[in-house]
Amino acid sequence: MTGNGWDQSAEAWIASMGERGDYTREFILDPVMIGRISGRSFQSALDVGCGEGRFCRIMASQSIAPIGVDPTPRLLERARERDPAGDYRIGAAEALPFGDATFDLVVSYLTLIDIADMRAALAEMVRVLCPGGTLLIANLTSFATAAQEGWIYDEAGKPLHCHPVDHYLEERGEWVEWNGIRIRNWHRPLSAYMQALLAAGMRLTFFDEPAGIGGSPTSRAISRRRPWAMVMEWAKV
Repeated sequence: MTGNGWDQSAEAWIASMGERGDYTREFILDPVMIGRISGRSFQSALDVGCGEGRFCRIMASQSIAPIGVDPTPRLLERARERDPAGDYRIGAAEALPFGDATFDLVVSYLTLIDIADMRAALAEMVRVLCPGGTLLIANLTSFATAAQEGWIYDEAGKPLHCHPVDHYLEERGEWVEWNGIRIRNWHRPLSAYMQALLAAGMRLTFFDEPAGIGGSPTSRAISRRRPWAMVMEWAKV
């Protein structure tokens, strides 16, 4: 495996996500993310790390015409297949191919965990954001990324508790694997994200750690047993 694993895992990712995404996206994050963009008349939007374009298509359904940018060619190819009218471009979050103050909405939907130089990526997102614009971030919580091994189960397969959180303050990249996907995710304490955004002059306007609101009763119950994902909204002053 070379790089961060995305080129090698693209086909498995496309098959795994389908049209609606996984449980975290469809039932935990989408309800909040869609609520944050609905009815706000955003004129220019950028989806950083758009992947196969799922959230770009959601934004289009909310009368927003976004540009999607991603470094993985196969994911962009699939995004264009599903959304021929969409605007999908190759590019890295750490060096966005856009001018200063171009967008009034920048979205990072579960991408910061994939980026080695998170601080450079956030600086770029802030740079391309218009004054008064909105940076909307969905990410796994730092509790989740500090215990990426997941659940410990009893002999009957019942989840007892998550693996313990350890080395929480240590920033690190770890390989994670599921459904034929093997990619490198990055753990950072929440303070790392907060300090980077505050240092960039951003102002926090919204924060949530949502639980699942759909799917099976078992999945909903598990989603309430530990904070798995978070949504942050920041304004450029």
